[in-house]
Amino acid sequence: MVEKAELVSKVLVLEEAQDCAARIKAFCDANSLVGVKAQSGNVMGVLKSNVDLGAIFLGESYGGKDGGLKLAREIHDVRPELPIFLRREGADDLEGISDQDKCLFSQAYAISNIDKLGPIINETIFSLVYPNALVRGITEITRTALESQFKGVDVTTEAPYIVRDRIIYGELFTLIPLESNWCRGYMMLQTEEGPLVSCVASGQTHITTDSVNFRDINHVLGEVTNLVWGMFKNRFISAEPLEGRASQVPIIVNHLHRYISFGSEDPQLCFRYTLTDSSGISLVLYQRFVFNLSWSPDKFKENEALVEDLFDSGELELF
Repeated sequence: MVEKAELVSKVLVLEEAQDCAARIKAFCDANSLVGVKAQSGNVMGVLKSNVDLGAIFLGESYGGKDGGLKLAREIHDVRPELPIFLRREGADDLEGISDQDKCLFSQAYAISNIDKLGPIINETIFSLVYPNALVRGITEITRTALESQFKGVDVTTEAPYIVRDRIIYGELFTLIPLESNWCRGYMMLQTEEGPLVSCVASGQTHITTDSVNFRDINHVLGEVTNLVWGMFKNRFISAEPLEGRASQVPIIVNHLHRYISFGSEDPQLCFRYTLTDSSGISLVLYQRFVFNLSWSPDKFKENEALVEDLFDSGELELF
C-alpha cells in the first residue's frame, strides 16, 4: 500500500466577522489548510500576484451588503480556477442567489456547519494522493541538482503543498514531460530573471562571462531541469514499456496574465526552494508537478537495485 504524503494548501480567507474568522481558522488547522488574509482594498492585487492558493473562503457580507457576491464576480474573472466557499448568514446553501451567480461558488455554508466542507475540500484540493516516497524523493533530487549548479549558497525548502491556481511565477520557466506507467504529465521550474542574473554575474554558477545575457540564465535553469528530470527518471521510472496509447491535450499559455493551463482541473504539487548566499541575496524557485494525462499512484514504486542484480552484473562480489 502506498504511504500518502501529508500536504497542505494555502487558502485566502476574506472574512470580517471575528468570531467566524476564529471558527474558520480552527477548521483550516484541522483540514491541512493554511489560511492567509488580505486587506479589503488589496484583495485583487493579491490575487494578481504570485501567491499560490488552493481555494478562497468568502463571507457573503464581506465589504458590505452583498459585497461578497460582487467580489466573487471579480475573483472569478481573474482566477476562475480557484474554488470559492461562500459563508452565508441566513442559509447554508445557494438558495436565493441568481443562477448566473451560483456558478461562481463551489459550496455555500453556515459557520455552524462549516465541517460539511471537509469532504468537498478533499475533492477539490486534495483529490490526488501523492506517495510519501515520491514527495520526499523530489525534494532530495532537486536539492542535489541545485547544489551541483550553484556555488556558495544554502538551499532551503518549504513543506510541499497543493495549489489549484495556474499563475506563472517570474519571467522564466522551464517545462519538461514525465511519462511512465504510473504517471504522465509535466514538471515546471519557475523563477525571476533578476536574481538569477545576479547569481551568474557573481560567479555562483558554472558559467563564466563578462556580460550576462538571457541565454546564460536560460542555460542555468535548463541544466537544473535536465538534472532533476534525469534523477527523477532513474529513481521513479522503470524501463518497462508504456501501456496503452498516449493521448495529449493542448497547453495554453497567456503571457499577459502570467497564466498556464494544462487542460485539466486537477490540483498541482508544488515545492518552493530558496537559495541564499553569505550576503543574504536570495533566489526563489518554484517547482510544480501536474499529472494531467495519467495518474495511478497505486503503480508507483522506487527503482531499487537488487543485491542479486549487483552480483549478476559483477558490481558486487563475495569476499
